Parts: sequence; structure tokens; C-alpha cells
Amino acid sequence: MFNNDVKFSLWCDFIERDFLDNEFVKLINSNTINGATSNPAIFKSAFLTSPAYKITIKENERRHEKQIYEILAVQDIKIAADRLIQNYANDDDGFVSIEVDPNLCNDTQGTIEEGVRLFNTVMMPNVMIKIPATNAGFDAMSALMSRGIPVNATLIFSPDQAIKCLDAFEIGTKEYQKKFPNTKNPKGVISIFVSRFDRLLDEVMREKCLPAGQIGIMNATKIYTIIQNRNLENVRALFASTGVKGDDLRKDYYIRELMYENSINTAPLDTIKAFTEQKSEPKEAVSEDSIEKFFEVVSRAGIDMNRVYKELLSDGLKQFLQAYDDIMKALKQE
Repeated sequence: MFNNDVKFSLWCDFIERDFLDNEFVKLINSNTINGATSNPAIFKSAFLTSPAYKITIKENERRHEKQIYEILAVQDIKIAADRLIQNYANDDDGFVSIEVDPNLCNDTQGTIEEGVRLFNTVMMPNVMIKIPATNAGFDAMSALMSRGIPVNATLIFSPDQAIKCLDAFEIGTKEYQKKFPNTKNPKGVISIFVSRFDRLLDEVMREKCLPAGQIGIMNATKIYTIIQNRNLENVRALFASTGVKGDDLRKDYYIRELMYENSINTAPLDTIKAFTEQKSEPKEAVSEDSIEKFFEVVSRAGIDMNRVYKELLSDGLKQFLQAYDDIMKALKQE
């Protein structure tokens, strides 16, 4: 754990074969990171640009493109899981996430079946199945947790989504406990997206004479507090989308501002490097009262957060779908 005193973890939001064989190991051994995440956009960059995958793609060229994608993804996830297995054994996180096909975001049964299949294919206990927080996804989260499969709930923008994830995790955990009493509960994380709020709203905030670079932090803190107050021992808040765009903020801004007790921050590699260059101190979460007052001001300024939540979720799903479809098209042409 990056900071064991407050149970703060740092996970790397990057997967690529050469990286896994080299720098990834150094980051784990130096206690910089103790987990990793992936998504279709990360795999798109790796599979379509890195020469490390060319041979495997060529060897499997007669297969369907989704089969090729899964072969490549499972190989990388299995390598990452193996590198992290000691952390997992020491109860120091040690998880790596793999996302179900984003085309299944509205298909509960399809998500369950693919999640179970991916988990069984990787065959490592420290793999988390990543599921988008849609109405179909919540039921799938419960179903996987009830089978003892760790879950990463992703694309969390609103407090309502987080509450529904917590409900799903609690239901799934209770069902698991009934079937497997006296065993360790499966872990879950709720991935709260942060920087996309500021990228969308900073210009409007400045126009309204309100502070830029703040809505993402305040919204994430609001959701973090909801998760903490629920007090599910096997569920933690994970701050995602913590890389910055442009030079307005320091590269590690969202890690430093959200270095809260019992939380995880998953960040791009360059963000992690910037963060570790200088000493960091844990932060106290902003109070619920301060958060409520902040969003009252935002509302009076004419910013409709419910509309923002819907827009960002829709855009997030589209981005994952686009990255996944780009991979399928490229692999089909190989």
C-alpha cells in the first residue's frame, strides 16, 4: 500500500506487454503501486501500436476479432495478476481489472456470462471484472459478487449510481455469505470519475466567477463520503480519470487532492511519476456541509448537475464503445 497509515492505495491505469515485463515490476517492488486497471481505450493503444502483440495476432488471424482481442487481453491480465499475486496474498490489494465487452452495457445476462467466463479464463483470484454502472450493470454486479468474483464498478459520475452500486455489492455479498459461510468476502471497488467534470465545466465555472478545477474534486468527495458512511468492509472508493489535460493544473493534482483514508487512486503512468517526485501527505475529506454548500452555489449559477451526470455517463460509454469497435475493426483487417 502506498500509505499504509491511512490505507491509501495507488493503482496504475496502464497495461502493455513490455511495461508489464519491466517497469511494472519495479513499481510493485518499490511499493509505489499495488494494483492495476485496464479498459478498452488502454488496450486499443497497446494492441494497435505496440509490436509486442504482432506475433500473437498473426498466429490467430483466422479467429474472430473478438476472440483475438480476448486472447491478447487475457494474456496481459494474467501477467499483471501474476506480478501482483504477492500483494493479494498479503491482503495488500493486488488486483487487476478487465472490462466486459462495452456493447453489453444494457444486457444483464450477457454481462454476467461474459464476466464469469473472463474470470474463469484468466484463472487468477486477484482479477476484478469491470462493469459499467448502468441499470443492467447493477444486477450483474450482484450476480458476480454472489459467486465470489471481485467487481470493479466503473463510470461512476453521480451519487445515485454509487448508491445503486453499494446496494448491488451488499446484496451480492450477503448471497455469497449464505452459500460460503466463514470464507473471505469478494472485494469490490466503486470507480468515481473525476477530471472529466472539470474538463467539461471549467470554462463555465470561470464565466460564473467560480473556482475552476473544483467540481470534480467536490463531486468525488461527496460520493466517497457516501461509500465510507455505508461501511461495507469489502468495498472501497476508487478515484479514476485522474490524469489532467493541459497545463492549468499540476500533473498529480487529482491524486494529491484526493489522498483520502481507505481509498484507491488509479492514474496514468506519467501522473504517478509526477506524484512520487515529491513528498505527499494524506488529506481530510471535505465535510458534507461544505460539499452541500458548494453545490448550492453551483446550482444557483445555473449548472444542472443531473444533466451533467447523464452527459458524462453517455459520453463515457460511447468512448469505451468506440475504442472497443476500433480494436475489432483493426484486428479484422490484420
